[in-house]
Amino acid sequence: MSHTDPELEKLTKRLAQNVARNTFIQETLDNIRGYIQAERVLLYYFYRQWKGQVTFESLSDGELSIYGSTGADECFNDEYAAMYQEGRIRAIEDIELEAIHPCHRDFLRNIKVKANLVVPVLNSRRLWGLLVAHQCQDARSWSKSDVEIMQKAAVSLATAPAIRDS
Repeated sequence: MSHTDPELEKLTKRLAQNVARNTFIQETLDNIRGYIQAERVLLYYFYRQWKGQVTFESLSDGELSIYGSTGADECFNDEYAAMYQEGRIRAIEDIELEAIHPCHRDFLRNIKVKANLVVPVLNSRRLWGLLVAHQCQDARSWSKSDVEIMQKAAVSLATAPAIRDS
């Protein structure tokens, strides 16, 4: 007669959900990168208020990895957070020409970004993360369809059950 441990059963279920969530996120990023032909697409997850890190990435070249990077937390303050919570989308064609805070520009240079596109991932509770596309070789003019693909993906991520309520 077999007896299942309810704690083990709970753990197994949670692990299976995490694997499914992680696979879904990674496939989403890979698909975005394929569609918009960006060199790096990443998910920046906020693990506490305005402190976050790169938890997933899709790369055209492994040398572009910034996995685990915690970002420029000192640059990302309540003012920026509030804008992203309102649904702000930021497309920067050339970090050297854009009017951005020097702290932000230095951070982007440091991770080899020439152009970026940032879309918020807003779940049912809060600003959960940022979906970000980077061009690292050259400046880039982001098209309307690039923005739409990123927006659709952000909504898709935000409404996934494992993210929606977390």
